[in-house]
Amino acid sequence: MKKTLSQLLYQGGYHAAVAVLLAFTIYSCRTPNDPTNPADNSKETQTYSAEVALKWSEMSLKLIRQSPGFTPPVASRALGYAGLTLYESVVPGIKSNRSLAGQLNGLKTLPQPEAGKEYHWAASANAAQLFMAKNLWPNAPEAAKKMADSLAVALRTSFLAESNQEVIERSEAFGNEVAKAIFEWSKSDGGHEGFTRNFPADYKAPTAPGSWQPTENGRTIPMQPYWGKNRTFLAVNSSMPMPLPLTVSTQVNSPYFQQYYDVYKKNIALTQLEKEIAVWWADDPSETFTPPGHSYNIARIAIKNSNAKLDKAAEALARTGIAVADAFTLCWKCKFAFNNERPYTFVRRAIDPKWIPFWPAPPFPGYSSGHSTQSSAAAVALEAVFGADFAFVDDSHVNRVRDTKRNVDFKPRSFQSLWAAAEESAYSRFLGGIHTFQDNDIGQKEGRKIGQNINALRWKQ
Repeated sequence: MKKTLSQLLYQGGYHAAVAVLLAFTIYSCRTPNDPTNPADNSKETQTYSAEVALKWSEMSLKLIRQSPGFTPPVASRALGYAGLTLYESVVPGIKSNRSLAGQLNGLKTLPQPEAGKEYHWAASANAAQLFMAKNLWPNAPEAAKKMADSLAVALRTSFLAESNQEVIERSEAFGNEVAKAIFEWSKSDGGHEGFTRNFPADYKAPTAPGSWQPTENGRTIPMQPYWGKNRTFLAVNSSMPMPLPLTVSTQVNSPYFQQYYDVYKKNIALTQLEKEIAVWWADDPSETFTPPGHSYNIARIAIKNSNAKLDKAAEALARTGIAVADAFTLCWKCKFAFNNERPYTFVRRAIDPKWIPFWPAPPFPGYSSGHSTQSSAAAVALEAVFGADFAFVDDSHVNRVRDTKRNVDFKPRSFQSLWAAAEESAYSRFLGGIHTFQDNDIGQKEGRKIGQNINALRWKQ
């Protein structure tokens, strides 16, 4: 019996469905940024709830945690493309907004909906996110893939109850074409399938005094040493000059020595609250959705707390995803340009040979801080959607089991603003004993610039 398009898409014939979808998509003559020719008979995106955005963003975070090799840099890239795809799959239905096609680094055009036809934008988003889930996380466990399929089917069933099959299938075809175009663009950025090469054997770490050295985790090759060469989402971000670190010195009166001594002094006298802060933001990739996932989840919290509709939710997740992706690329560019040692290395060779930091040092150079850069970039990007004084409670880890090794429970954290959360994220790395103030301060400054560049894009008509 001949299968319908929907059966092909949601009952296992995924690749065949993509081929069928190609025939269904009709390109209009208007440019991606032309506001005069929308899908005229469609409800606007802001009439839909944020359910599809919230459920698929939650799914993305689950896929990060469950898929092998999704280290923080790799995870940040996936969130960048997932967030952008969500936005582009619904932006034709947002009359106040415009596509980012023609504004991002090498993304010149994207498919357009057929003029005068009705679209269901939540169905478009659902299909687009399913496509990206299957392609950005191709190595996800079978159970996780089935979970994504089940989510798509459940959402589709609810959409059919409020629209007709022809509209739903047209919308799915459009969402798939947008996702396919963005995924094809993603393949040329240098990070495609980065989960297969987190610790490349051909990299030779510098050995000069002050250079990164293996720490207590035993890794002799640092994580993703070539990641900084990847294409950024924004061309302007790739041209940002790298800030110089302090000159290496073991002289006790030098600024360099003082940076590391401050870490050591604080780390041997942490209060219980300081330990809780350090562990809350650690976001160990083996146990959580990673630091960029934490920022993505803060965007989800803001969406839920503000009762945002699909239009605002899609924009918030796109801004956040692009922010964390570019932040990790630029931060890694800086890390491997200077290869600065971690406090673990300096303190043990110049202050206390037996010292071990409160939190294990990650296997890559310290300067500058990835946490500081990405959390600051995301906070600034989200301020454009929710405002500079958006207060919220971060409950990202409240269901985690107590950290018995460090005697810490996971208690929700309250903040008066998005930037306040970014500041605490940065400070947590100092408390953990794995970053100096220099690492954090520079990371925050660079992250703010990245966020500002994202906000300077022409999101609005």
